[in-house]
Amino acid sequence: MFLRLPTSVSEAQQCLSEGAIPVGGATLQWAVWQRDGFPEQAMSLREVPEANVLGTEELGAAVLLSRVDDRVPEVLRRAASRVGTGAVRRAATVGGNIVGSTLRCLLPAALVLDARATVLDSEGPYETDLTELTAKRPVLLNLRWRTPLASSHRKLPDEPGGAPPLVVAVAVTAGTDGRLLRVAVRDGYDVLCESVEHDTETGPVLDALARTPIGALPAGAWDVVREEVTTVLDRVA
Repeated sequence: MFLRLPTSVSEAQQCLSEGAIPVGGATLQWAVWQRDGFPEQAMSLREVPEANVLGTEELGAAVLLSRVDDRVPEVLRRAASRVGTGAVRRAATVGGNIVGSTLRCLLPAALVLDARATVLDSEGPYETDLTELTAKRPVLLNLRWRTPLASSHRKLPDEPGGAPPLVVAVAVTAGTDGRLLRVAVRDGYDVLCESVEHDTETGPVLDALARTPIGALPAGAWDVVREEVTTVLDRVA
């Protein structure tokens, strides 16, 4: 397998048009290739500047999970810090986790930030939402969002041999029409995301959230949602 290392978006686009397979840390892909055979050529974005941004409102797809620090919102930092082991986080990338993984551990955090994705295909770069990103799985260049007023992330402990652990991500954002509470939950392999208007009282916000599909989650999951929402709303009260 020949690994190509483009240094610009245009070079990466050329690699795609010539059949190169995108790869990040290959923490998941490697086993598949060992089973099914290696591609003739692969492409890493680790030398492309747009894929390596790391700031208060941006995060590149080639950034290693171990590098995600307090420059990003708490919800995203905590999500990255709880993926796998330290060895995995030193190899796995943001793009590989969101686009290449079935677990998509960072997705709930990105959803509550209402992040937009800059992606790349053979026609060039374009911006899209996370729904299209996870459905069509183009090459992710970076994520961008607006800084939330407060956020949190909680991942329950893994159960050996069991389903993926519950993940709850929460953020409060400010817009022209007032504050909005966003909640995303990974229950098994499914990810739900809902938003409700945030007023000054926690009770009505929770009541409104309970009327969404998130309110239909099992009682234990709803208890975790309620605790995280209460924590975040207390911060912005």
